[in-house]
Amino acid sequence: MSEREKAMQLIKEIPDSKMIFVVNMLMKIKGLPVEEIEPDEWDLEMIEEAKKNNDGSTVSFEELLKKEGLTYADL
Repeated sequence: MSEREKAMQLIKEIPDSKMIFVVNMLMKIKGLPVEEIEPDEWDLEMIEEAKKNNDGSTVSFEELLKKEGLTYADL
């Protein structure tokens, strides 16, 4: 699933009452001047390493804290 498809799926799940926040955020992001820079050799290596280590699964913040033996109070 592409990043655009993931974003669209998330947007579909947002209630209409909260869409104003999403629209405002997207308008601000769209207006940002972004310089496209081609990845260099190091970037490409890091991308490949991340692809190897990422199985696509997600973990909630609470699950991550529990896994690491932490609580919100530790932060």
